[in-house]
Parts: sequence; C-alpha cells; structure tokens
Amino acid sequence: MIVTLVVAVLALGAGVAANRYLRPRLMADDEGMGVRDLVGPLMTLPRLPLPYRLVTPPPTPGWPPAAARSEAHALDHLAEVADFAPTALRQRLRADAVCYARAVQHEEWPAMAEGKGSPVPSVWSGDFRAGFKELGNNSPLFGLLVNADNQRSLGRQARMAESTPTIPGLIYWFMLVTMAVTVIGLGLCLPRANNRGPLAALIVVTALLTTTLLIIRDVDRPFSGVIIVKATQMAEIEQESTRDFLADYKADQLPCDDRGRPKPGYRR
Repeated sequence: MIVTLVVAVLALGAGVAANRYLRPRLMADDEGMGVRDLVGPLMTLPRLPLPYRLVTPPPTPGWPPAAARSEAHALDHLAEVADFAPTALRQRLRADAVCYARAVQHEEWPAMAEGKGSPVPSVWSGDFRAGFKELGNNSPLFGLLVNADNQRSLGRQARMAESTPTIPGLIYWFMLVTMAVTVIGLGLCLPRANNRGPLAALIVVTALLTTTLLIIRDVDRPFSGVIIVKATQMAEIEQESTRDFLADYKADQLPCDDRGRPKPGYRR
C-alpha cells in the first residue's frame, strides 16, 4: 500500500515537473489537453481489474468469511459431540478444541496477513485424530466426530488458500508502472498557462487510478490491509469452548497457554 501511494505521488510530481520544464522544449504550442481530454484515462478504470480477474477464480462458497464460519461451526460441533465421549476422551477432545481455537486466532491468523500459516493448530488437529483412534470405529460417535473434524479441516484449507495472494507480483507492478507512465504523460500534455482546471483533473485522475489499484490489492489479501477478515467466529467459539471446559475442569488441565501453544512438557 505504501509503495503504491509513493509511486502515485512521485508520478504526479514528475508529471507536473514535466509540464513545467520539459514541455517547452518538446512542444512549441501551448494548447495542450483540456479537462475533457482527461476523461479518457478514467475509461481505463474498468479495465484495470482485468489482470485480477484473469488470475482469480470466480467467487465460491469458500470465500474467506464463509470458510472461517464453516471451520468455526465444525469445531463447535466437534466439541459438542465430544460431550458424549467416554470421560477421559471427553476432557481430551474438549481441551483440544479450546487449544485449536486459540491457536487459530492468536498464531495462525496473524501469520495469514503475509500469506503464511502456523504449525500450532496442527498439533491439536493431530490430537483430535489420535483421540478418534482410541475411541475406535465401532463407536457410534466415531462417524460424527470424524465428519465434524473433516469439515473443520476443509474450512481451514479454504481459509489458508484464500490467504495466499492470487495476483502475481509482476502483474501488479505492471499495472503500477502503467499508471505512473499514464500520469506523467498526461502531465506532460497539459497546457502551461491557465491550467488550474486540467491540473485539478489530473490530480483527480491520479487519485482514482491509485484507489483502484489499492482496492484490487486489498481484496486480493483479505487477511491484511483495510478490507480485512477478522477471526470473529473463531474468537466466539474459543470463548464458548473455554467457558464450557472450565465449568467441568480446572484451567491448569488445559494443555496449552492463552495463545494455543503447547505448554512446556506437553506430550501425547
């Protein structure tokens, strides 16, 4: 975002400087472009998202908020089904649910801002499966737990996929350079005298082109920037699961800290 803004400001400054110092040497007349001539670049705004659409698949039910809700709902369902498991396994699965929710919220979510993941939630998802094996596939709960865990896994995979930018850096830089060249070229073509109107129009064109690029970049990175998907649903499940766990067990029986990281000496 900062790089885009800096390039836009520099391009605008270069355009004004070219109009003042370079235009007299390159062009003898001083008519230049008027405000109506600057409407043309505005027509390029609908075309700027084209590279984004070329590399981005069409919207699906797995877009970030839906994926996060699906994952949180599956985790909540898993914790509820775990209440019917044998005593020892019940505590283990409910504790894993709390730790998983904490790990996603505090460890993995910040990492997704840079398109990365965290290995911490996998510690608890792995323990889910280990607990299912102890339960055995002869138990009527086995299928319910496995299905809930499968939905949680699919939700996490969709969420992680959406955290990876789909626009290659080369394409975005191409759009940015194109915008800068356009602004400089327009500045060069403006008249030097009585040009307040055209200069104001140039500033508006630059602002609109820059805003379009920023929106494209922000939508392509839904876990960072201004348009951001927050861990709201997972935070709610974490609070609910913690409250339910503490109603039956002690806090020191949780195998993780407040961020979902395994406590020292944790072994399964």
